Amino acid sequence: MRVVIAGGHGKIALLLQRHLAGRGDTPVGLIRNPEQAATLRAAGATPVVCDLEHADVTEVAAHLDRADAVIFAAGAGPGSGAARKDSVDRGAAALLADAATRAGVHRYLLVSSMGVDDPPAAGTDDVWAAYLRAKRAAEDDLRGRGRDLAWTMLRPGQLTDNEPTGRVTLTRHAGRGAISRADVAHVLAALLDTPGTAGKTLELVDGPTPIADAVQAAHA
Repeated sequence: MRVVIAGGHGKIALLLQRHLAGRGDTPVGLIRNPEQAATLRAAGATPVVCDLEHADVTEVAAHLDRADAVIFAAGAGPGSGAARKDSVDRGAAALLADAATRAGVHRYLLVSSMGVDDPPAAGTDDVWAAYLRAKRAAEDDLRGRGRDLAWTMLRPGQLTDNEPTGRVTLTRHAGRGAISRADVAHVLAALLDTPGTAGKTLELVDGPTPIADAVQAAHA
């Protein structure tokens, strides 16, 4: 399976690329900075330099040639302001969806966030509030634009760099909790293998259920 991952230098993306390459898939990572290419190669991925904040749909679609699936795991990152939360976490996600449609790539996984169902509470940090609004807008765009995409939206809880447990809670309403980035990566790979999860919005935290079983239950 050839899988193109936006935000290829991110922590989750690097873990996912290593996992996909290890099982025989072909991960391709979209990156903005060419200096990150060596890190992607070391993870077993093919790096492609593409700035999703400035590229157009034709350019991005060309990078999706022969892909079986795309994953949006990009983010403006720490230190970025509210404007970039919108241009990356919303705008780039929508651009990737448009490009996938143009390229004929049907499967689309969006890494979103818990906490986007409700408006940010009064007193929420402005940048964090902008991030939550951008993630919600990305979800709404993916649901509402009528593209021919088999999308799944994954909302992880608080992200950690802990060792993976391989056991999770994956459901529509999981409740607050934490999850290791490595387990998020493994869940994304399992979702790729389970087309029946298309059209689902799933929250993800640590839990008691082996990942394969949790994904199959989400399919039901």
